[in-house]
Amino acid sequence: MKYLIVGLGNPGSEYANDRHNVGFLVMDALAIKTNSRFSTERYADVAKVKYRGHILVLIKPNTYMNLSGNAVRYWLEKEKISLQHLLIVLDDLDLPQGQIRLRAKGSGGSHNGLNHIIQVLDTEDFPRLRIGIGSDFPKGMQVDYVLGQWSKEEEKIMKPAILDAADAILTFVHLGIERAMNIVNTKKNSLTDDN
Repeated sequence: MKYLIVGLGNPGSEYANDRHNVGFLVMDALAIKTNSRFSTERYADVAKVKYRGHILVLIKPNTYMNLSGNAVRYWLEKEKISLQHLLIVLDDLDLPQGQIRLRAKGSGGSHNGLNHIIQVLDTEDFPRLRIGIGSDFPKGMQVDYVLGQWSKEEEKIMKPAILDAADAILTFVHLGIERAMNIVNTKKNSLTDDN
């Protein structure tokens, strides 16, 4: 079976380590874990991975966040992958920093990238893996916060969370969405494991 795993973010070095790009960071971690490399192709940087008899097509869209749906639709059609085998990996302001949540479907909330994917695919019925980036910002400063760089303290929380998210993707591929949700959503993140 084939899966499309999409990490959301913005291309370019100026965005490389900002909070909104956590999806790209998870894709990079998964590529390292599976000894694969990204190459630049249409609408995305792409890496293909073999895992337990499955093929994973990892993409980091180069369309910019607000047009992520264009890359997702193109690669779903090109690789002939069903929506049930699509997984979107994204940052989430509504989750505490470093917390990970796997969901089978749902609205895009305030996330422009996810909302564009829902609009282009004309459905909310596809899995997504949300990684909490917290919401410690003054009113009206959301854009500056999500496009801001991680602090040293935040990096201590997020680095293990990114590795946990890469593991969660492999769990999803191996066990399916329902069993993976039971494991991923009840597991403490690496930060709380240490406490």
